[in-house]
Amino acid sequence: MTATASALLVSDHVDGSVYVANVPDGTVTGRLTGRHLSEHAGFLALPGGRVACVDDRRGELLVLDPFGDELVELAVPVAVPAEHLACDPSGRRLAVTTGLGENAEPWSDLLTVVDLATGEAARVRTRVGEPGVTVLGGGDPLVVLRHREPGALAVHRFADLLTAPPGCPAVTPHARLPLPDDGHGDAHDPVSRQVFTATSEGVHTAHRTGDTLVAGRVIPWESPARGWYLRLDTRRRALWTTLRGGDPDPLRWPDWTNQAWRHDLETGRTLLTELGAGLVFRLALTRSHAAFTRIHPDGDELVLLDADDTLRRIPLPAMDGAPRRGGTPWEGVERRAVAASPGSGWVAVTRGGHGEVHLIDAGTGEEANRLRVSTPLHHGGHVMLLSRNDGADGDPVGR
Repeated sequence: MTATASALLVSDHVDGSVYVANVPDGTVTGRLTGRHLSEHAGFLALPGGRVACVDDRRGELLVLDPFGDELVELAVPVAVPAEHLACDPSGRRLAVTTGLGENAEPWSDLLTVVDLATGEAARVRTRVGEPGVTVLGGGDPLVVLRHREPGALAVHRFADLLTAPPGCPAVTPHARLPLPDDGHGDAHDPVSRQVFTATSEGVHTAHRTGDTLVAGRVIPWESPARGWYLRLDTRRRALWTTLRGGDPDPLRWPDWTNQAWRHDLETGRTLLTELGAGLVFRLALTRSHAAFTRIHPDGDELVLLDADDTLRRIPLPAMDGAPRRGGTPWEGVERRAVAASPGSGWVAVTRGGHGEVHLIDAGTGEEANRLRVSTPLHHGGHVMLLSRNDGADGDPVGR
């Protein structure tokens, strides 16, 4: 495989370290310490190979340039704990919602908006919860919050939020669309100007008309299971998720079923592919593959689904502290993060607790390198693989 000039960002959000490494040789070219990035809000690709993320301890939105002379290009104060992060298609206007953090119940109603061109930022109060967010472009960009219980898409004008007075005033959306109460998973397609929300009913669609949203059809899961995560495939013009089925009791996680769900936005065709039992959640998209990690007591693996719908399964070394039978897959255990770039064929998979990142060639299924960092990568850490002009910024939602 001919490698593109790619970089790998690796975050240990518990230890507070961020590494930058060359791909595929694994040479670490930069490191930040004392930076505890929000794993839930994730990394957001910006134009020109730049990346946005949120430091949950310092309460800052960071713009990183892994290809530049200085890694931190900009730092802007924002409300935390960061739950979701998104930008408009230009990459200029960003929104950060707040969530639970280390708390049992939702408690924060703060939303921060940032204009990267001017450095301006404003905080407002919306509604307590864990809202998802998308930022729609156009002459007057819109911030769309996805709320639960009661479910709704709440539409705000970005300019109104940015010019709100100091003191974190409460704001009222100028438009709403009702949703089921169990929405979880958001995507935004700048080409069609559509917003997508995952619920138990399927994927609810809406499109911008003027300064509001108009509800579209609900895309069915075509399965008794449901997706909890949505990702836009910028190369194949598709939506992706993993459908999780079975007894929802977390103690039954080894028996959970998992299906790759792909919906072609051009043809309207939906394809389901069985991935196997266990814990499968987030996915990553290469130039020609979708990559999933599957954690199971009988052995972990990287699962690659290519453009011909062919599966390749690659065993992964076991993790000390991995989820066990009789326990949950969330509390006090190690996990894996996965990353890929739509401009290359590399896949990066972490080995939580071991400070290792496997770099795999999706075309051959072979491990090309194994990066070792000086922190354990607690809970699997978080990773992003990118090239300077790989088109990843066509997906304007943090991952």
